[in-house]
Amino acid sequence: MARARRQRDENEGPLPKEPGRGKYFMISVVANNYGIHPQTLRLYEREGLLKPSRTEGNTRLYSEEDLRQLEVILNLTRDLGVNLAGVEIVLNMRKKLEQMQSEFAGFLRELKEELMRTSREGWEEKLEQALVRIPPSPLVRTTVEGQG
Repeated sequence: MARARRQRDENEGPLPKEPGRGKYFMISVVANNYGIHPQTLRLYEREGLLKPSRTEGNTRLYSEEDLRQLEVILNLTRDLGVNLAGVEIVLNMRKKLEQMQSEFAGFLRELKEELMRTSREGWEEKLEQALVRIPPSPLVRTTVEGQG
């Protein structure tokens, strides 16, 4: 016996994945908005370029983050002529770059905290506790003209 499914009216708006966590759009709405065939979206998913969430009934739901990713993909393929293998490489590089930027920001935060702690505690105390005692040197050395 075939199961009857209720057709969702486009006027009902996007489906929420989790309450209060942004808008989600069905494949037909996304395809219409971006002027692409739904099969193209399925291809992007098969290739691992998009990862839409799914409902219990296995309907694809595209988040606002998925749509931003789709816009990057379409920009690369339509405007720059990049093939899907190239798109995958660019997306992976972007992801790694974002990860590196996040790690670098964390490193800078820790460095600033350590500098603040050192300035509060005094570098003289740190120098006394050091295993190897090296006198501080100026960061920039200047030379007088005629000497050096």
